[in-house]
Amino acid sequence: MSKYRALRERLLADGVLAPSEIARSDEAPLEWLLRAHHASYVARAIAGELDAAAVRRLGLPWSPELIARARGAVYGTVRAAEAALVHGVAGNLAGGTHHAFADRGEGYCVFNDIAVAIAHLRAPGTGAARRPFVVDLDVHQGNGTAAMFAHDPGVFTFSMHARTNYPLHKEQSSLDVELEDRTGDDTYLALLDRHLPAALDRHGPDLVFYQAGVDAHEQDRLGRLGLTFDGLKERDQRVFAWCEARGLPVVVTLGGGYGRPLEATIEAHANVWIAARQARGRRAAVAALRD
Repeated sequence: MSKYRALRERLLADGVLAPSEIARSDEAPLEWLLRAHHASYVARAIAGELDAAAVRRLGLPWSPELIARARGAVYGTVRAAEAALVHGVAGNLAGGTHHAFADRGEGYCVFNDIAVAIAHLRAPGTGAARRPFVVDLDVHQGNGTAAMFAHDPGVFTFSMHARTNYPLHKEQSSLDVELEDRTGDDTYLALLDRHLPAALDRHGPDLVFYQAGVDAHEQDRLGRLGLTFDGLKERDQRVFAWCEARGLPVVVTLGGGYGRPLEATIEAHANVWIAARQARGRRAAVAALRD
C-alpha cells in the first residue's frame, strides 16, 4: 500500500506532475457502482456482509476503510476518463482493479473501476464514449473486466499476461496474448507490435483505457516475466504513440506492481507517468498549432 503515497511524492518531486494537476478522489456514488455491479453484491460489500468465501476470494479483510478506498479508486478512474476526453491523456494514481466481477470481488479488487467508468460514459443521455478499448498489460489477466464485457461487442478487452500466473482460471477476453514465464523485452515487444495495433484498427475505438501494471518487471515478486525498465518504458511509449497516431484519448490506471525493493516498483510506475506526460505534451503542442 505504501507505493501509492510514494509514487505521488516522486512524481511531484520530479516535476512530472504539478500539485494543481492532482485532484483528490471522493467516494463513487452508489448510482455509478450499480451501473456495472449487481445490487446485491454492492449492498453486501458496503455493509460488511460478505461471507467467508467472498472475503477469501477478495484476499483482504473487510473494513470501512477498504470500501472507502475502493469507491475512491472508482471515482478517480471515472473522472480521469472524463478528463481524457477533454485533454487527450489523463489518469488515476490508483485504480486498475481488473479482477473484480459484476457479482464479486477477487484478487484485492472490490469494484471494477474501468468497468464502472465505461458504464458511466455509455449511460443513456451521456454518449461520451461508445466503443471503449481496454489495453490491459498487467502481468495478470484482467479476468473480471473480460467477463463483464464478454457479450458486449461495443467494448474490446485486450489482455497480454503471463499464462501460468494468477488467475488459475482465465476468462475469455476479446483478445488474449499469453506469455511464458521469463518472457523478456524482445519477445514481449514483438508480440505487442503484432497484436495491439491491429486490434485497435479492427475495433475502431473512441477511448482507450490503459491498465499500465508494472508487475511484468523482472524484479516483481508476483510477476514471473522478465521485462527490464527499458522494456517497460518502450512498452508504454508504443501504447501512447499508437493511440496518439489514431487520435484516441487515453485513460491510465495504475494496476499492479509488487517489486522488492519497493523502489523498483516506484521507478517503473513513475516511468509510465513520464510517458503519459510526454504524450499529453505532444497533443497540447499539436492543438496549439491548430489554434
